[in-house]
Amino acid sequence: MLAYVFWHWPQPGVDSAVYIAALRAFHESLAAGKPQGFVHSCVYRVSGAPWLPSEAYEDWYVLDDSSALDRINDAAVTGKRKDPHDRAARLAAGGTAGLYSFRHGHGDLPASRVAAWFSKPAGTSYEEFYARLVFWTSRAKHSLWGRQMLLGPTPEFCLLAPERPELPDAFGGVMIDLIRIWPGS
Repeated sequence: MLAYVFWHWPQPGVDSAVYIAALRAFHESLAAGKPQGFVHSCVYRVSGAPWLPSEAYEDWYVLDDSSALDRINDAAVTGKRKDPHDRAARLAAGGTAGLYSFRHGHGDLPASRVAAWFSKPAGTSYEEFYARLVFWTSRAKHSLWGRQMLLGPTPEFCLLAPERPELPDAFGGVMIDLIRIWPGS
């Protein structure tokens, strides 16, 4: 399972309520006409991410596999999704994205309220690293995602959780509060 994560922010002067309404309309249209390989999406308002402006949004598009990327890319701008997509896109000032692979856990994206972004400590094997995270990845509604092919502006890993995890200091990173916009809030 993969997640295409898209960060974006509104143009100066665009009202947050208008921007959020456009985002919801697009994600509703995507959910109503799911392309093959698309599982679901979640949208969060985020702040405090060093790679983003102060007011930004984070869309998670969960996909079966990498072949679904082409289908979701085409589907986003065609059919009943085209107008909602274009309305949201016109309001955006910019964006950046990354591709993440599900590594461990029992993810429930709509339940996520915190994204802990961090890197594997130097000199630590992946096996040891994953073992150090078992306390969190074995908990309900926690999921660990890892960046694919060096795409994206973030540290290598993201632990999504319903509450702030107390990770080892060696992991460093940043905790980002997530305010769910879609689905519902």
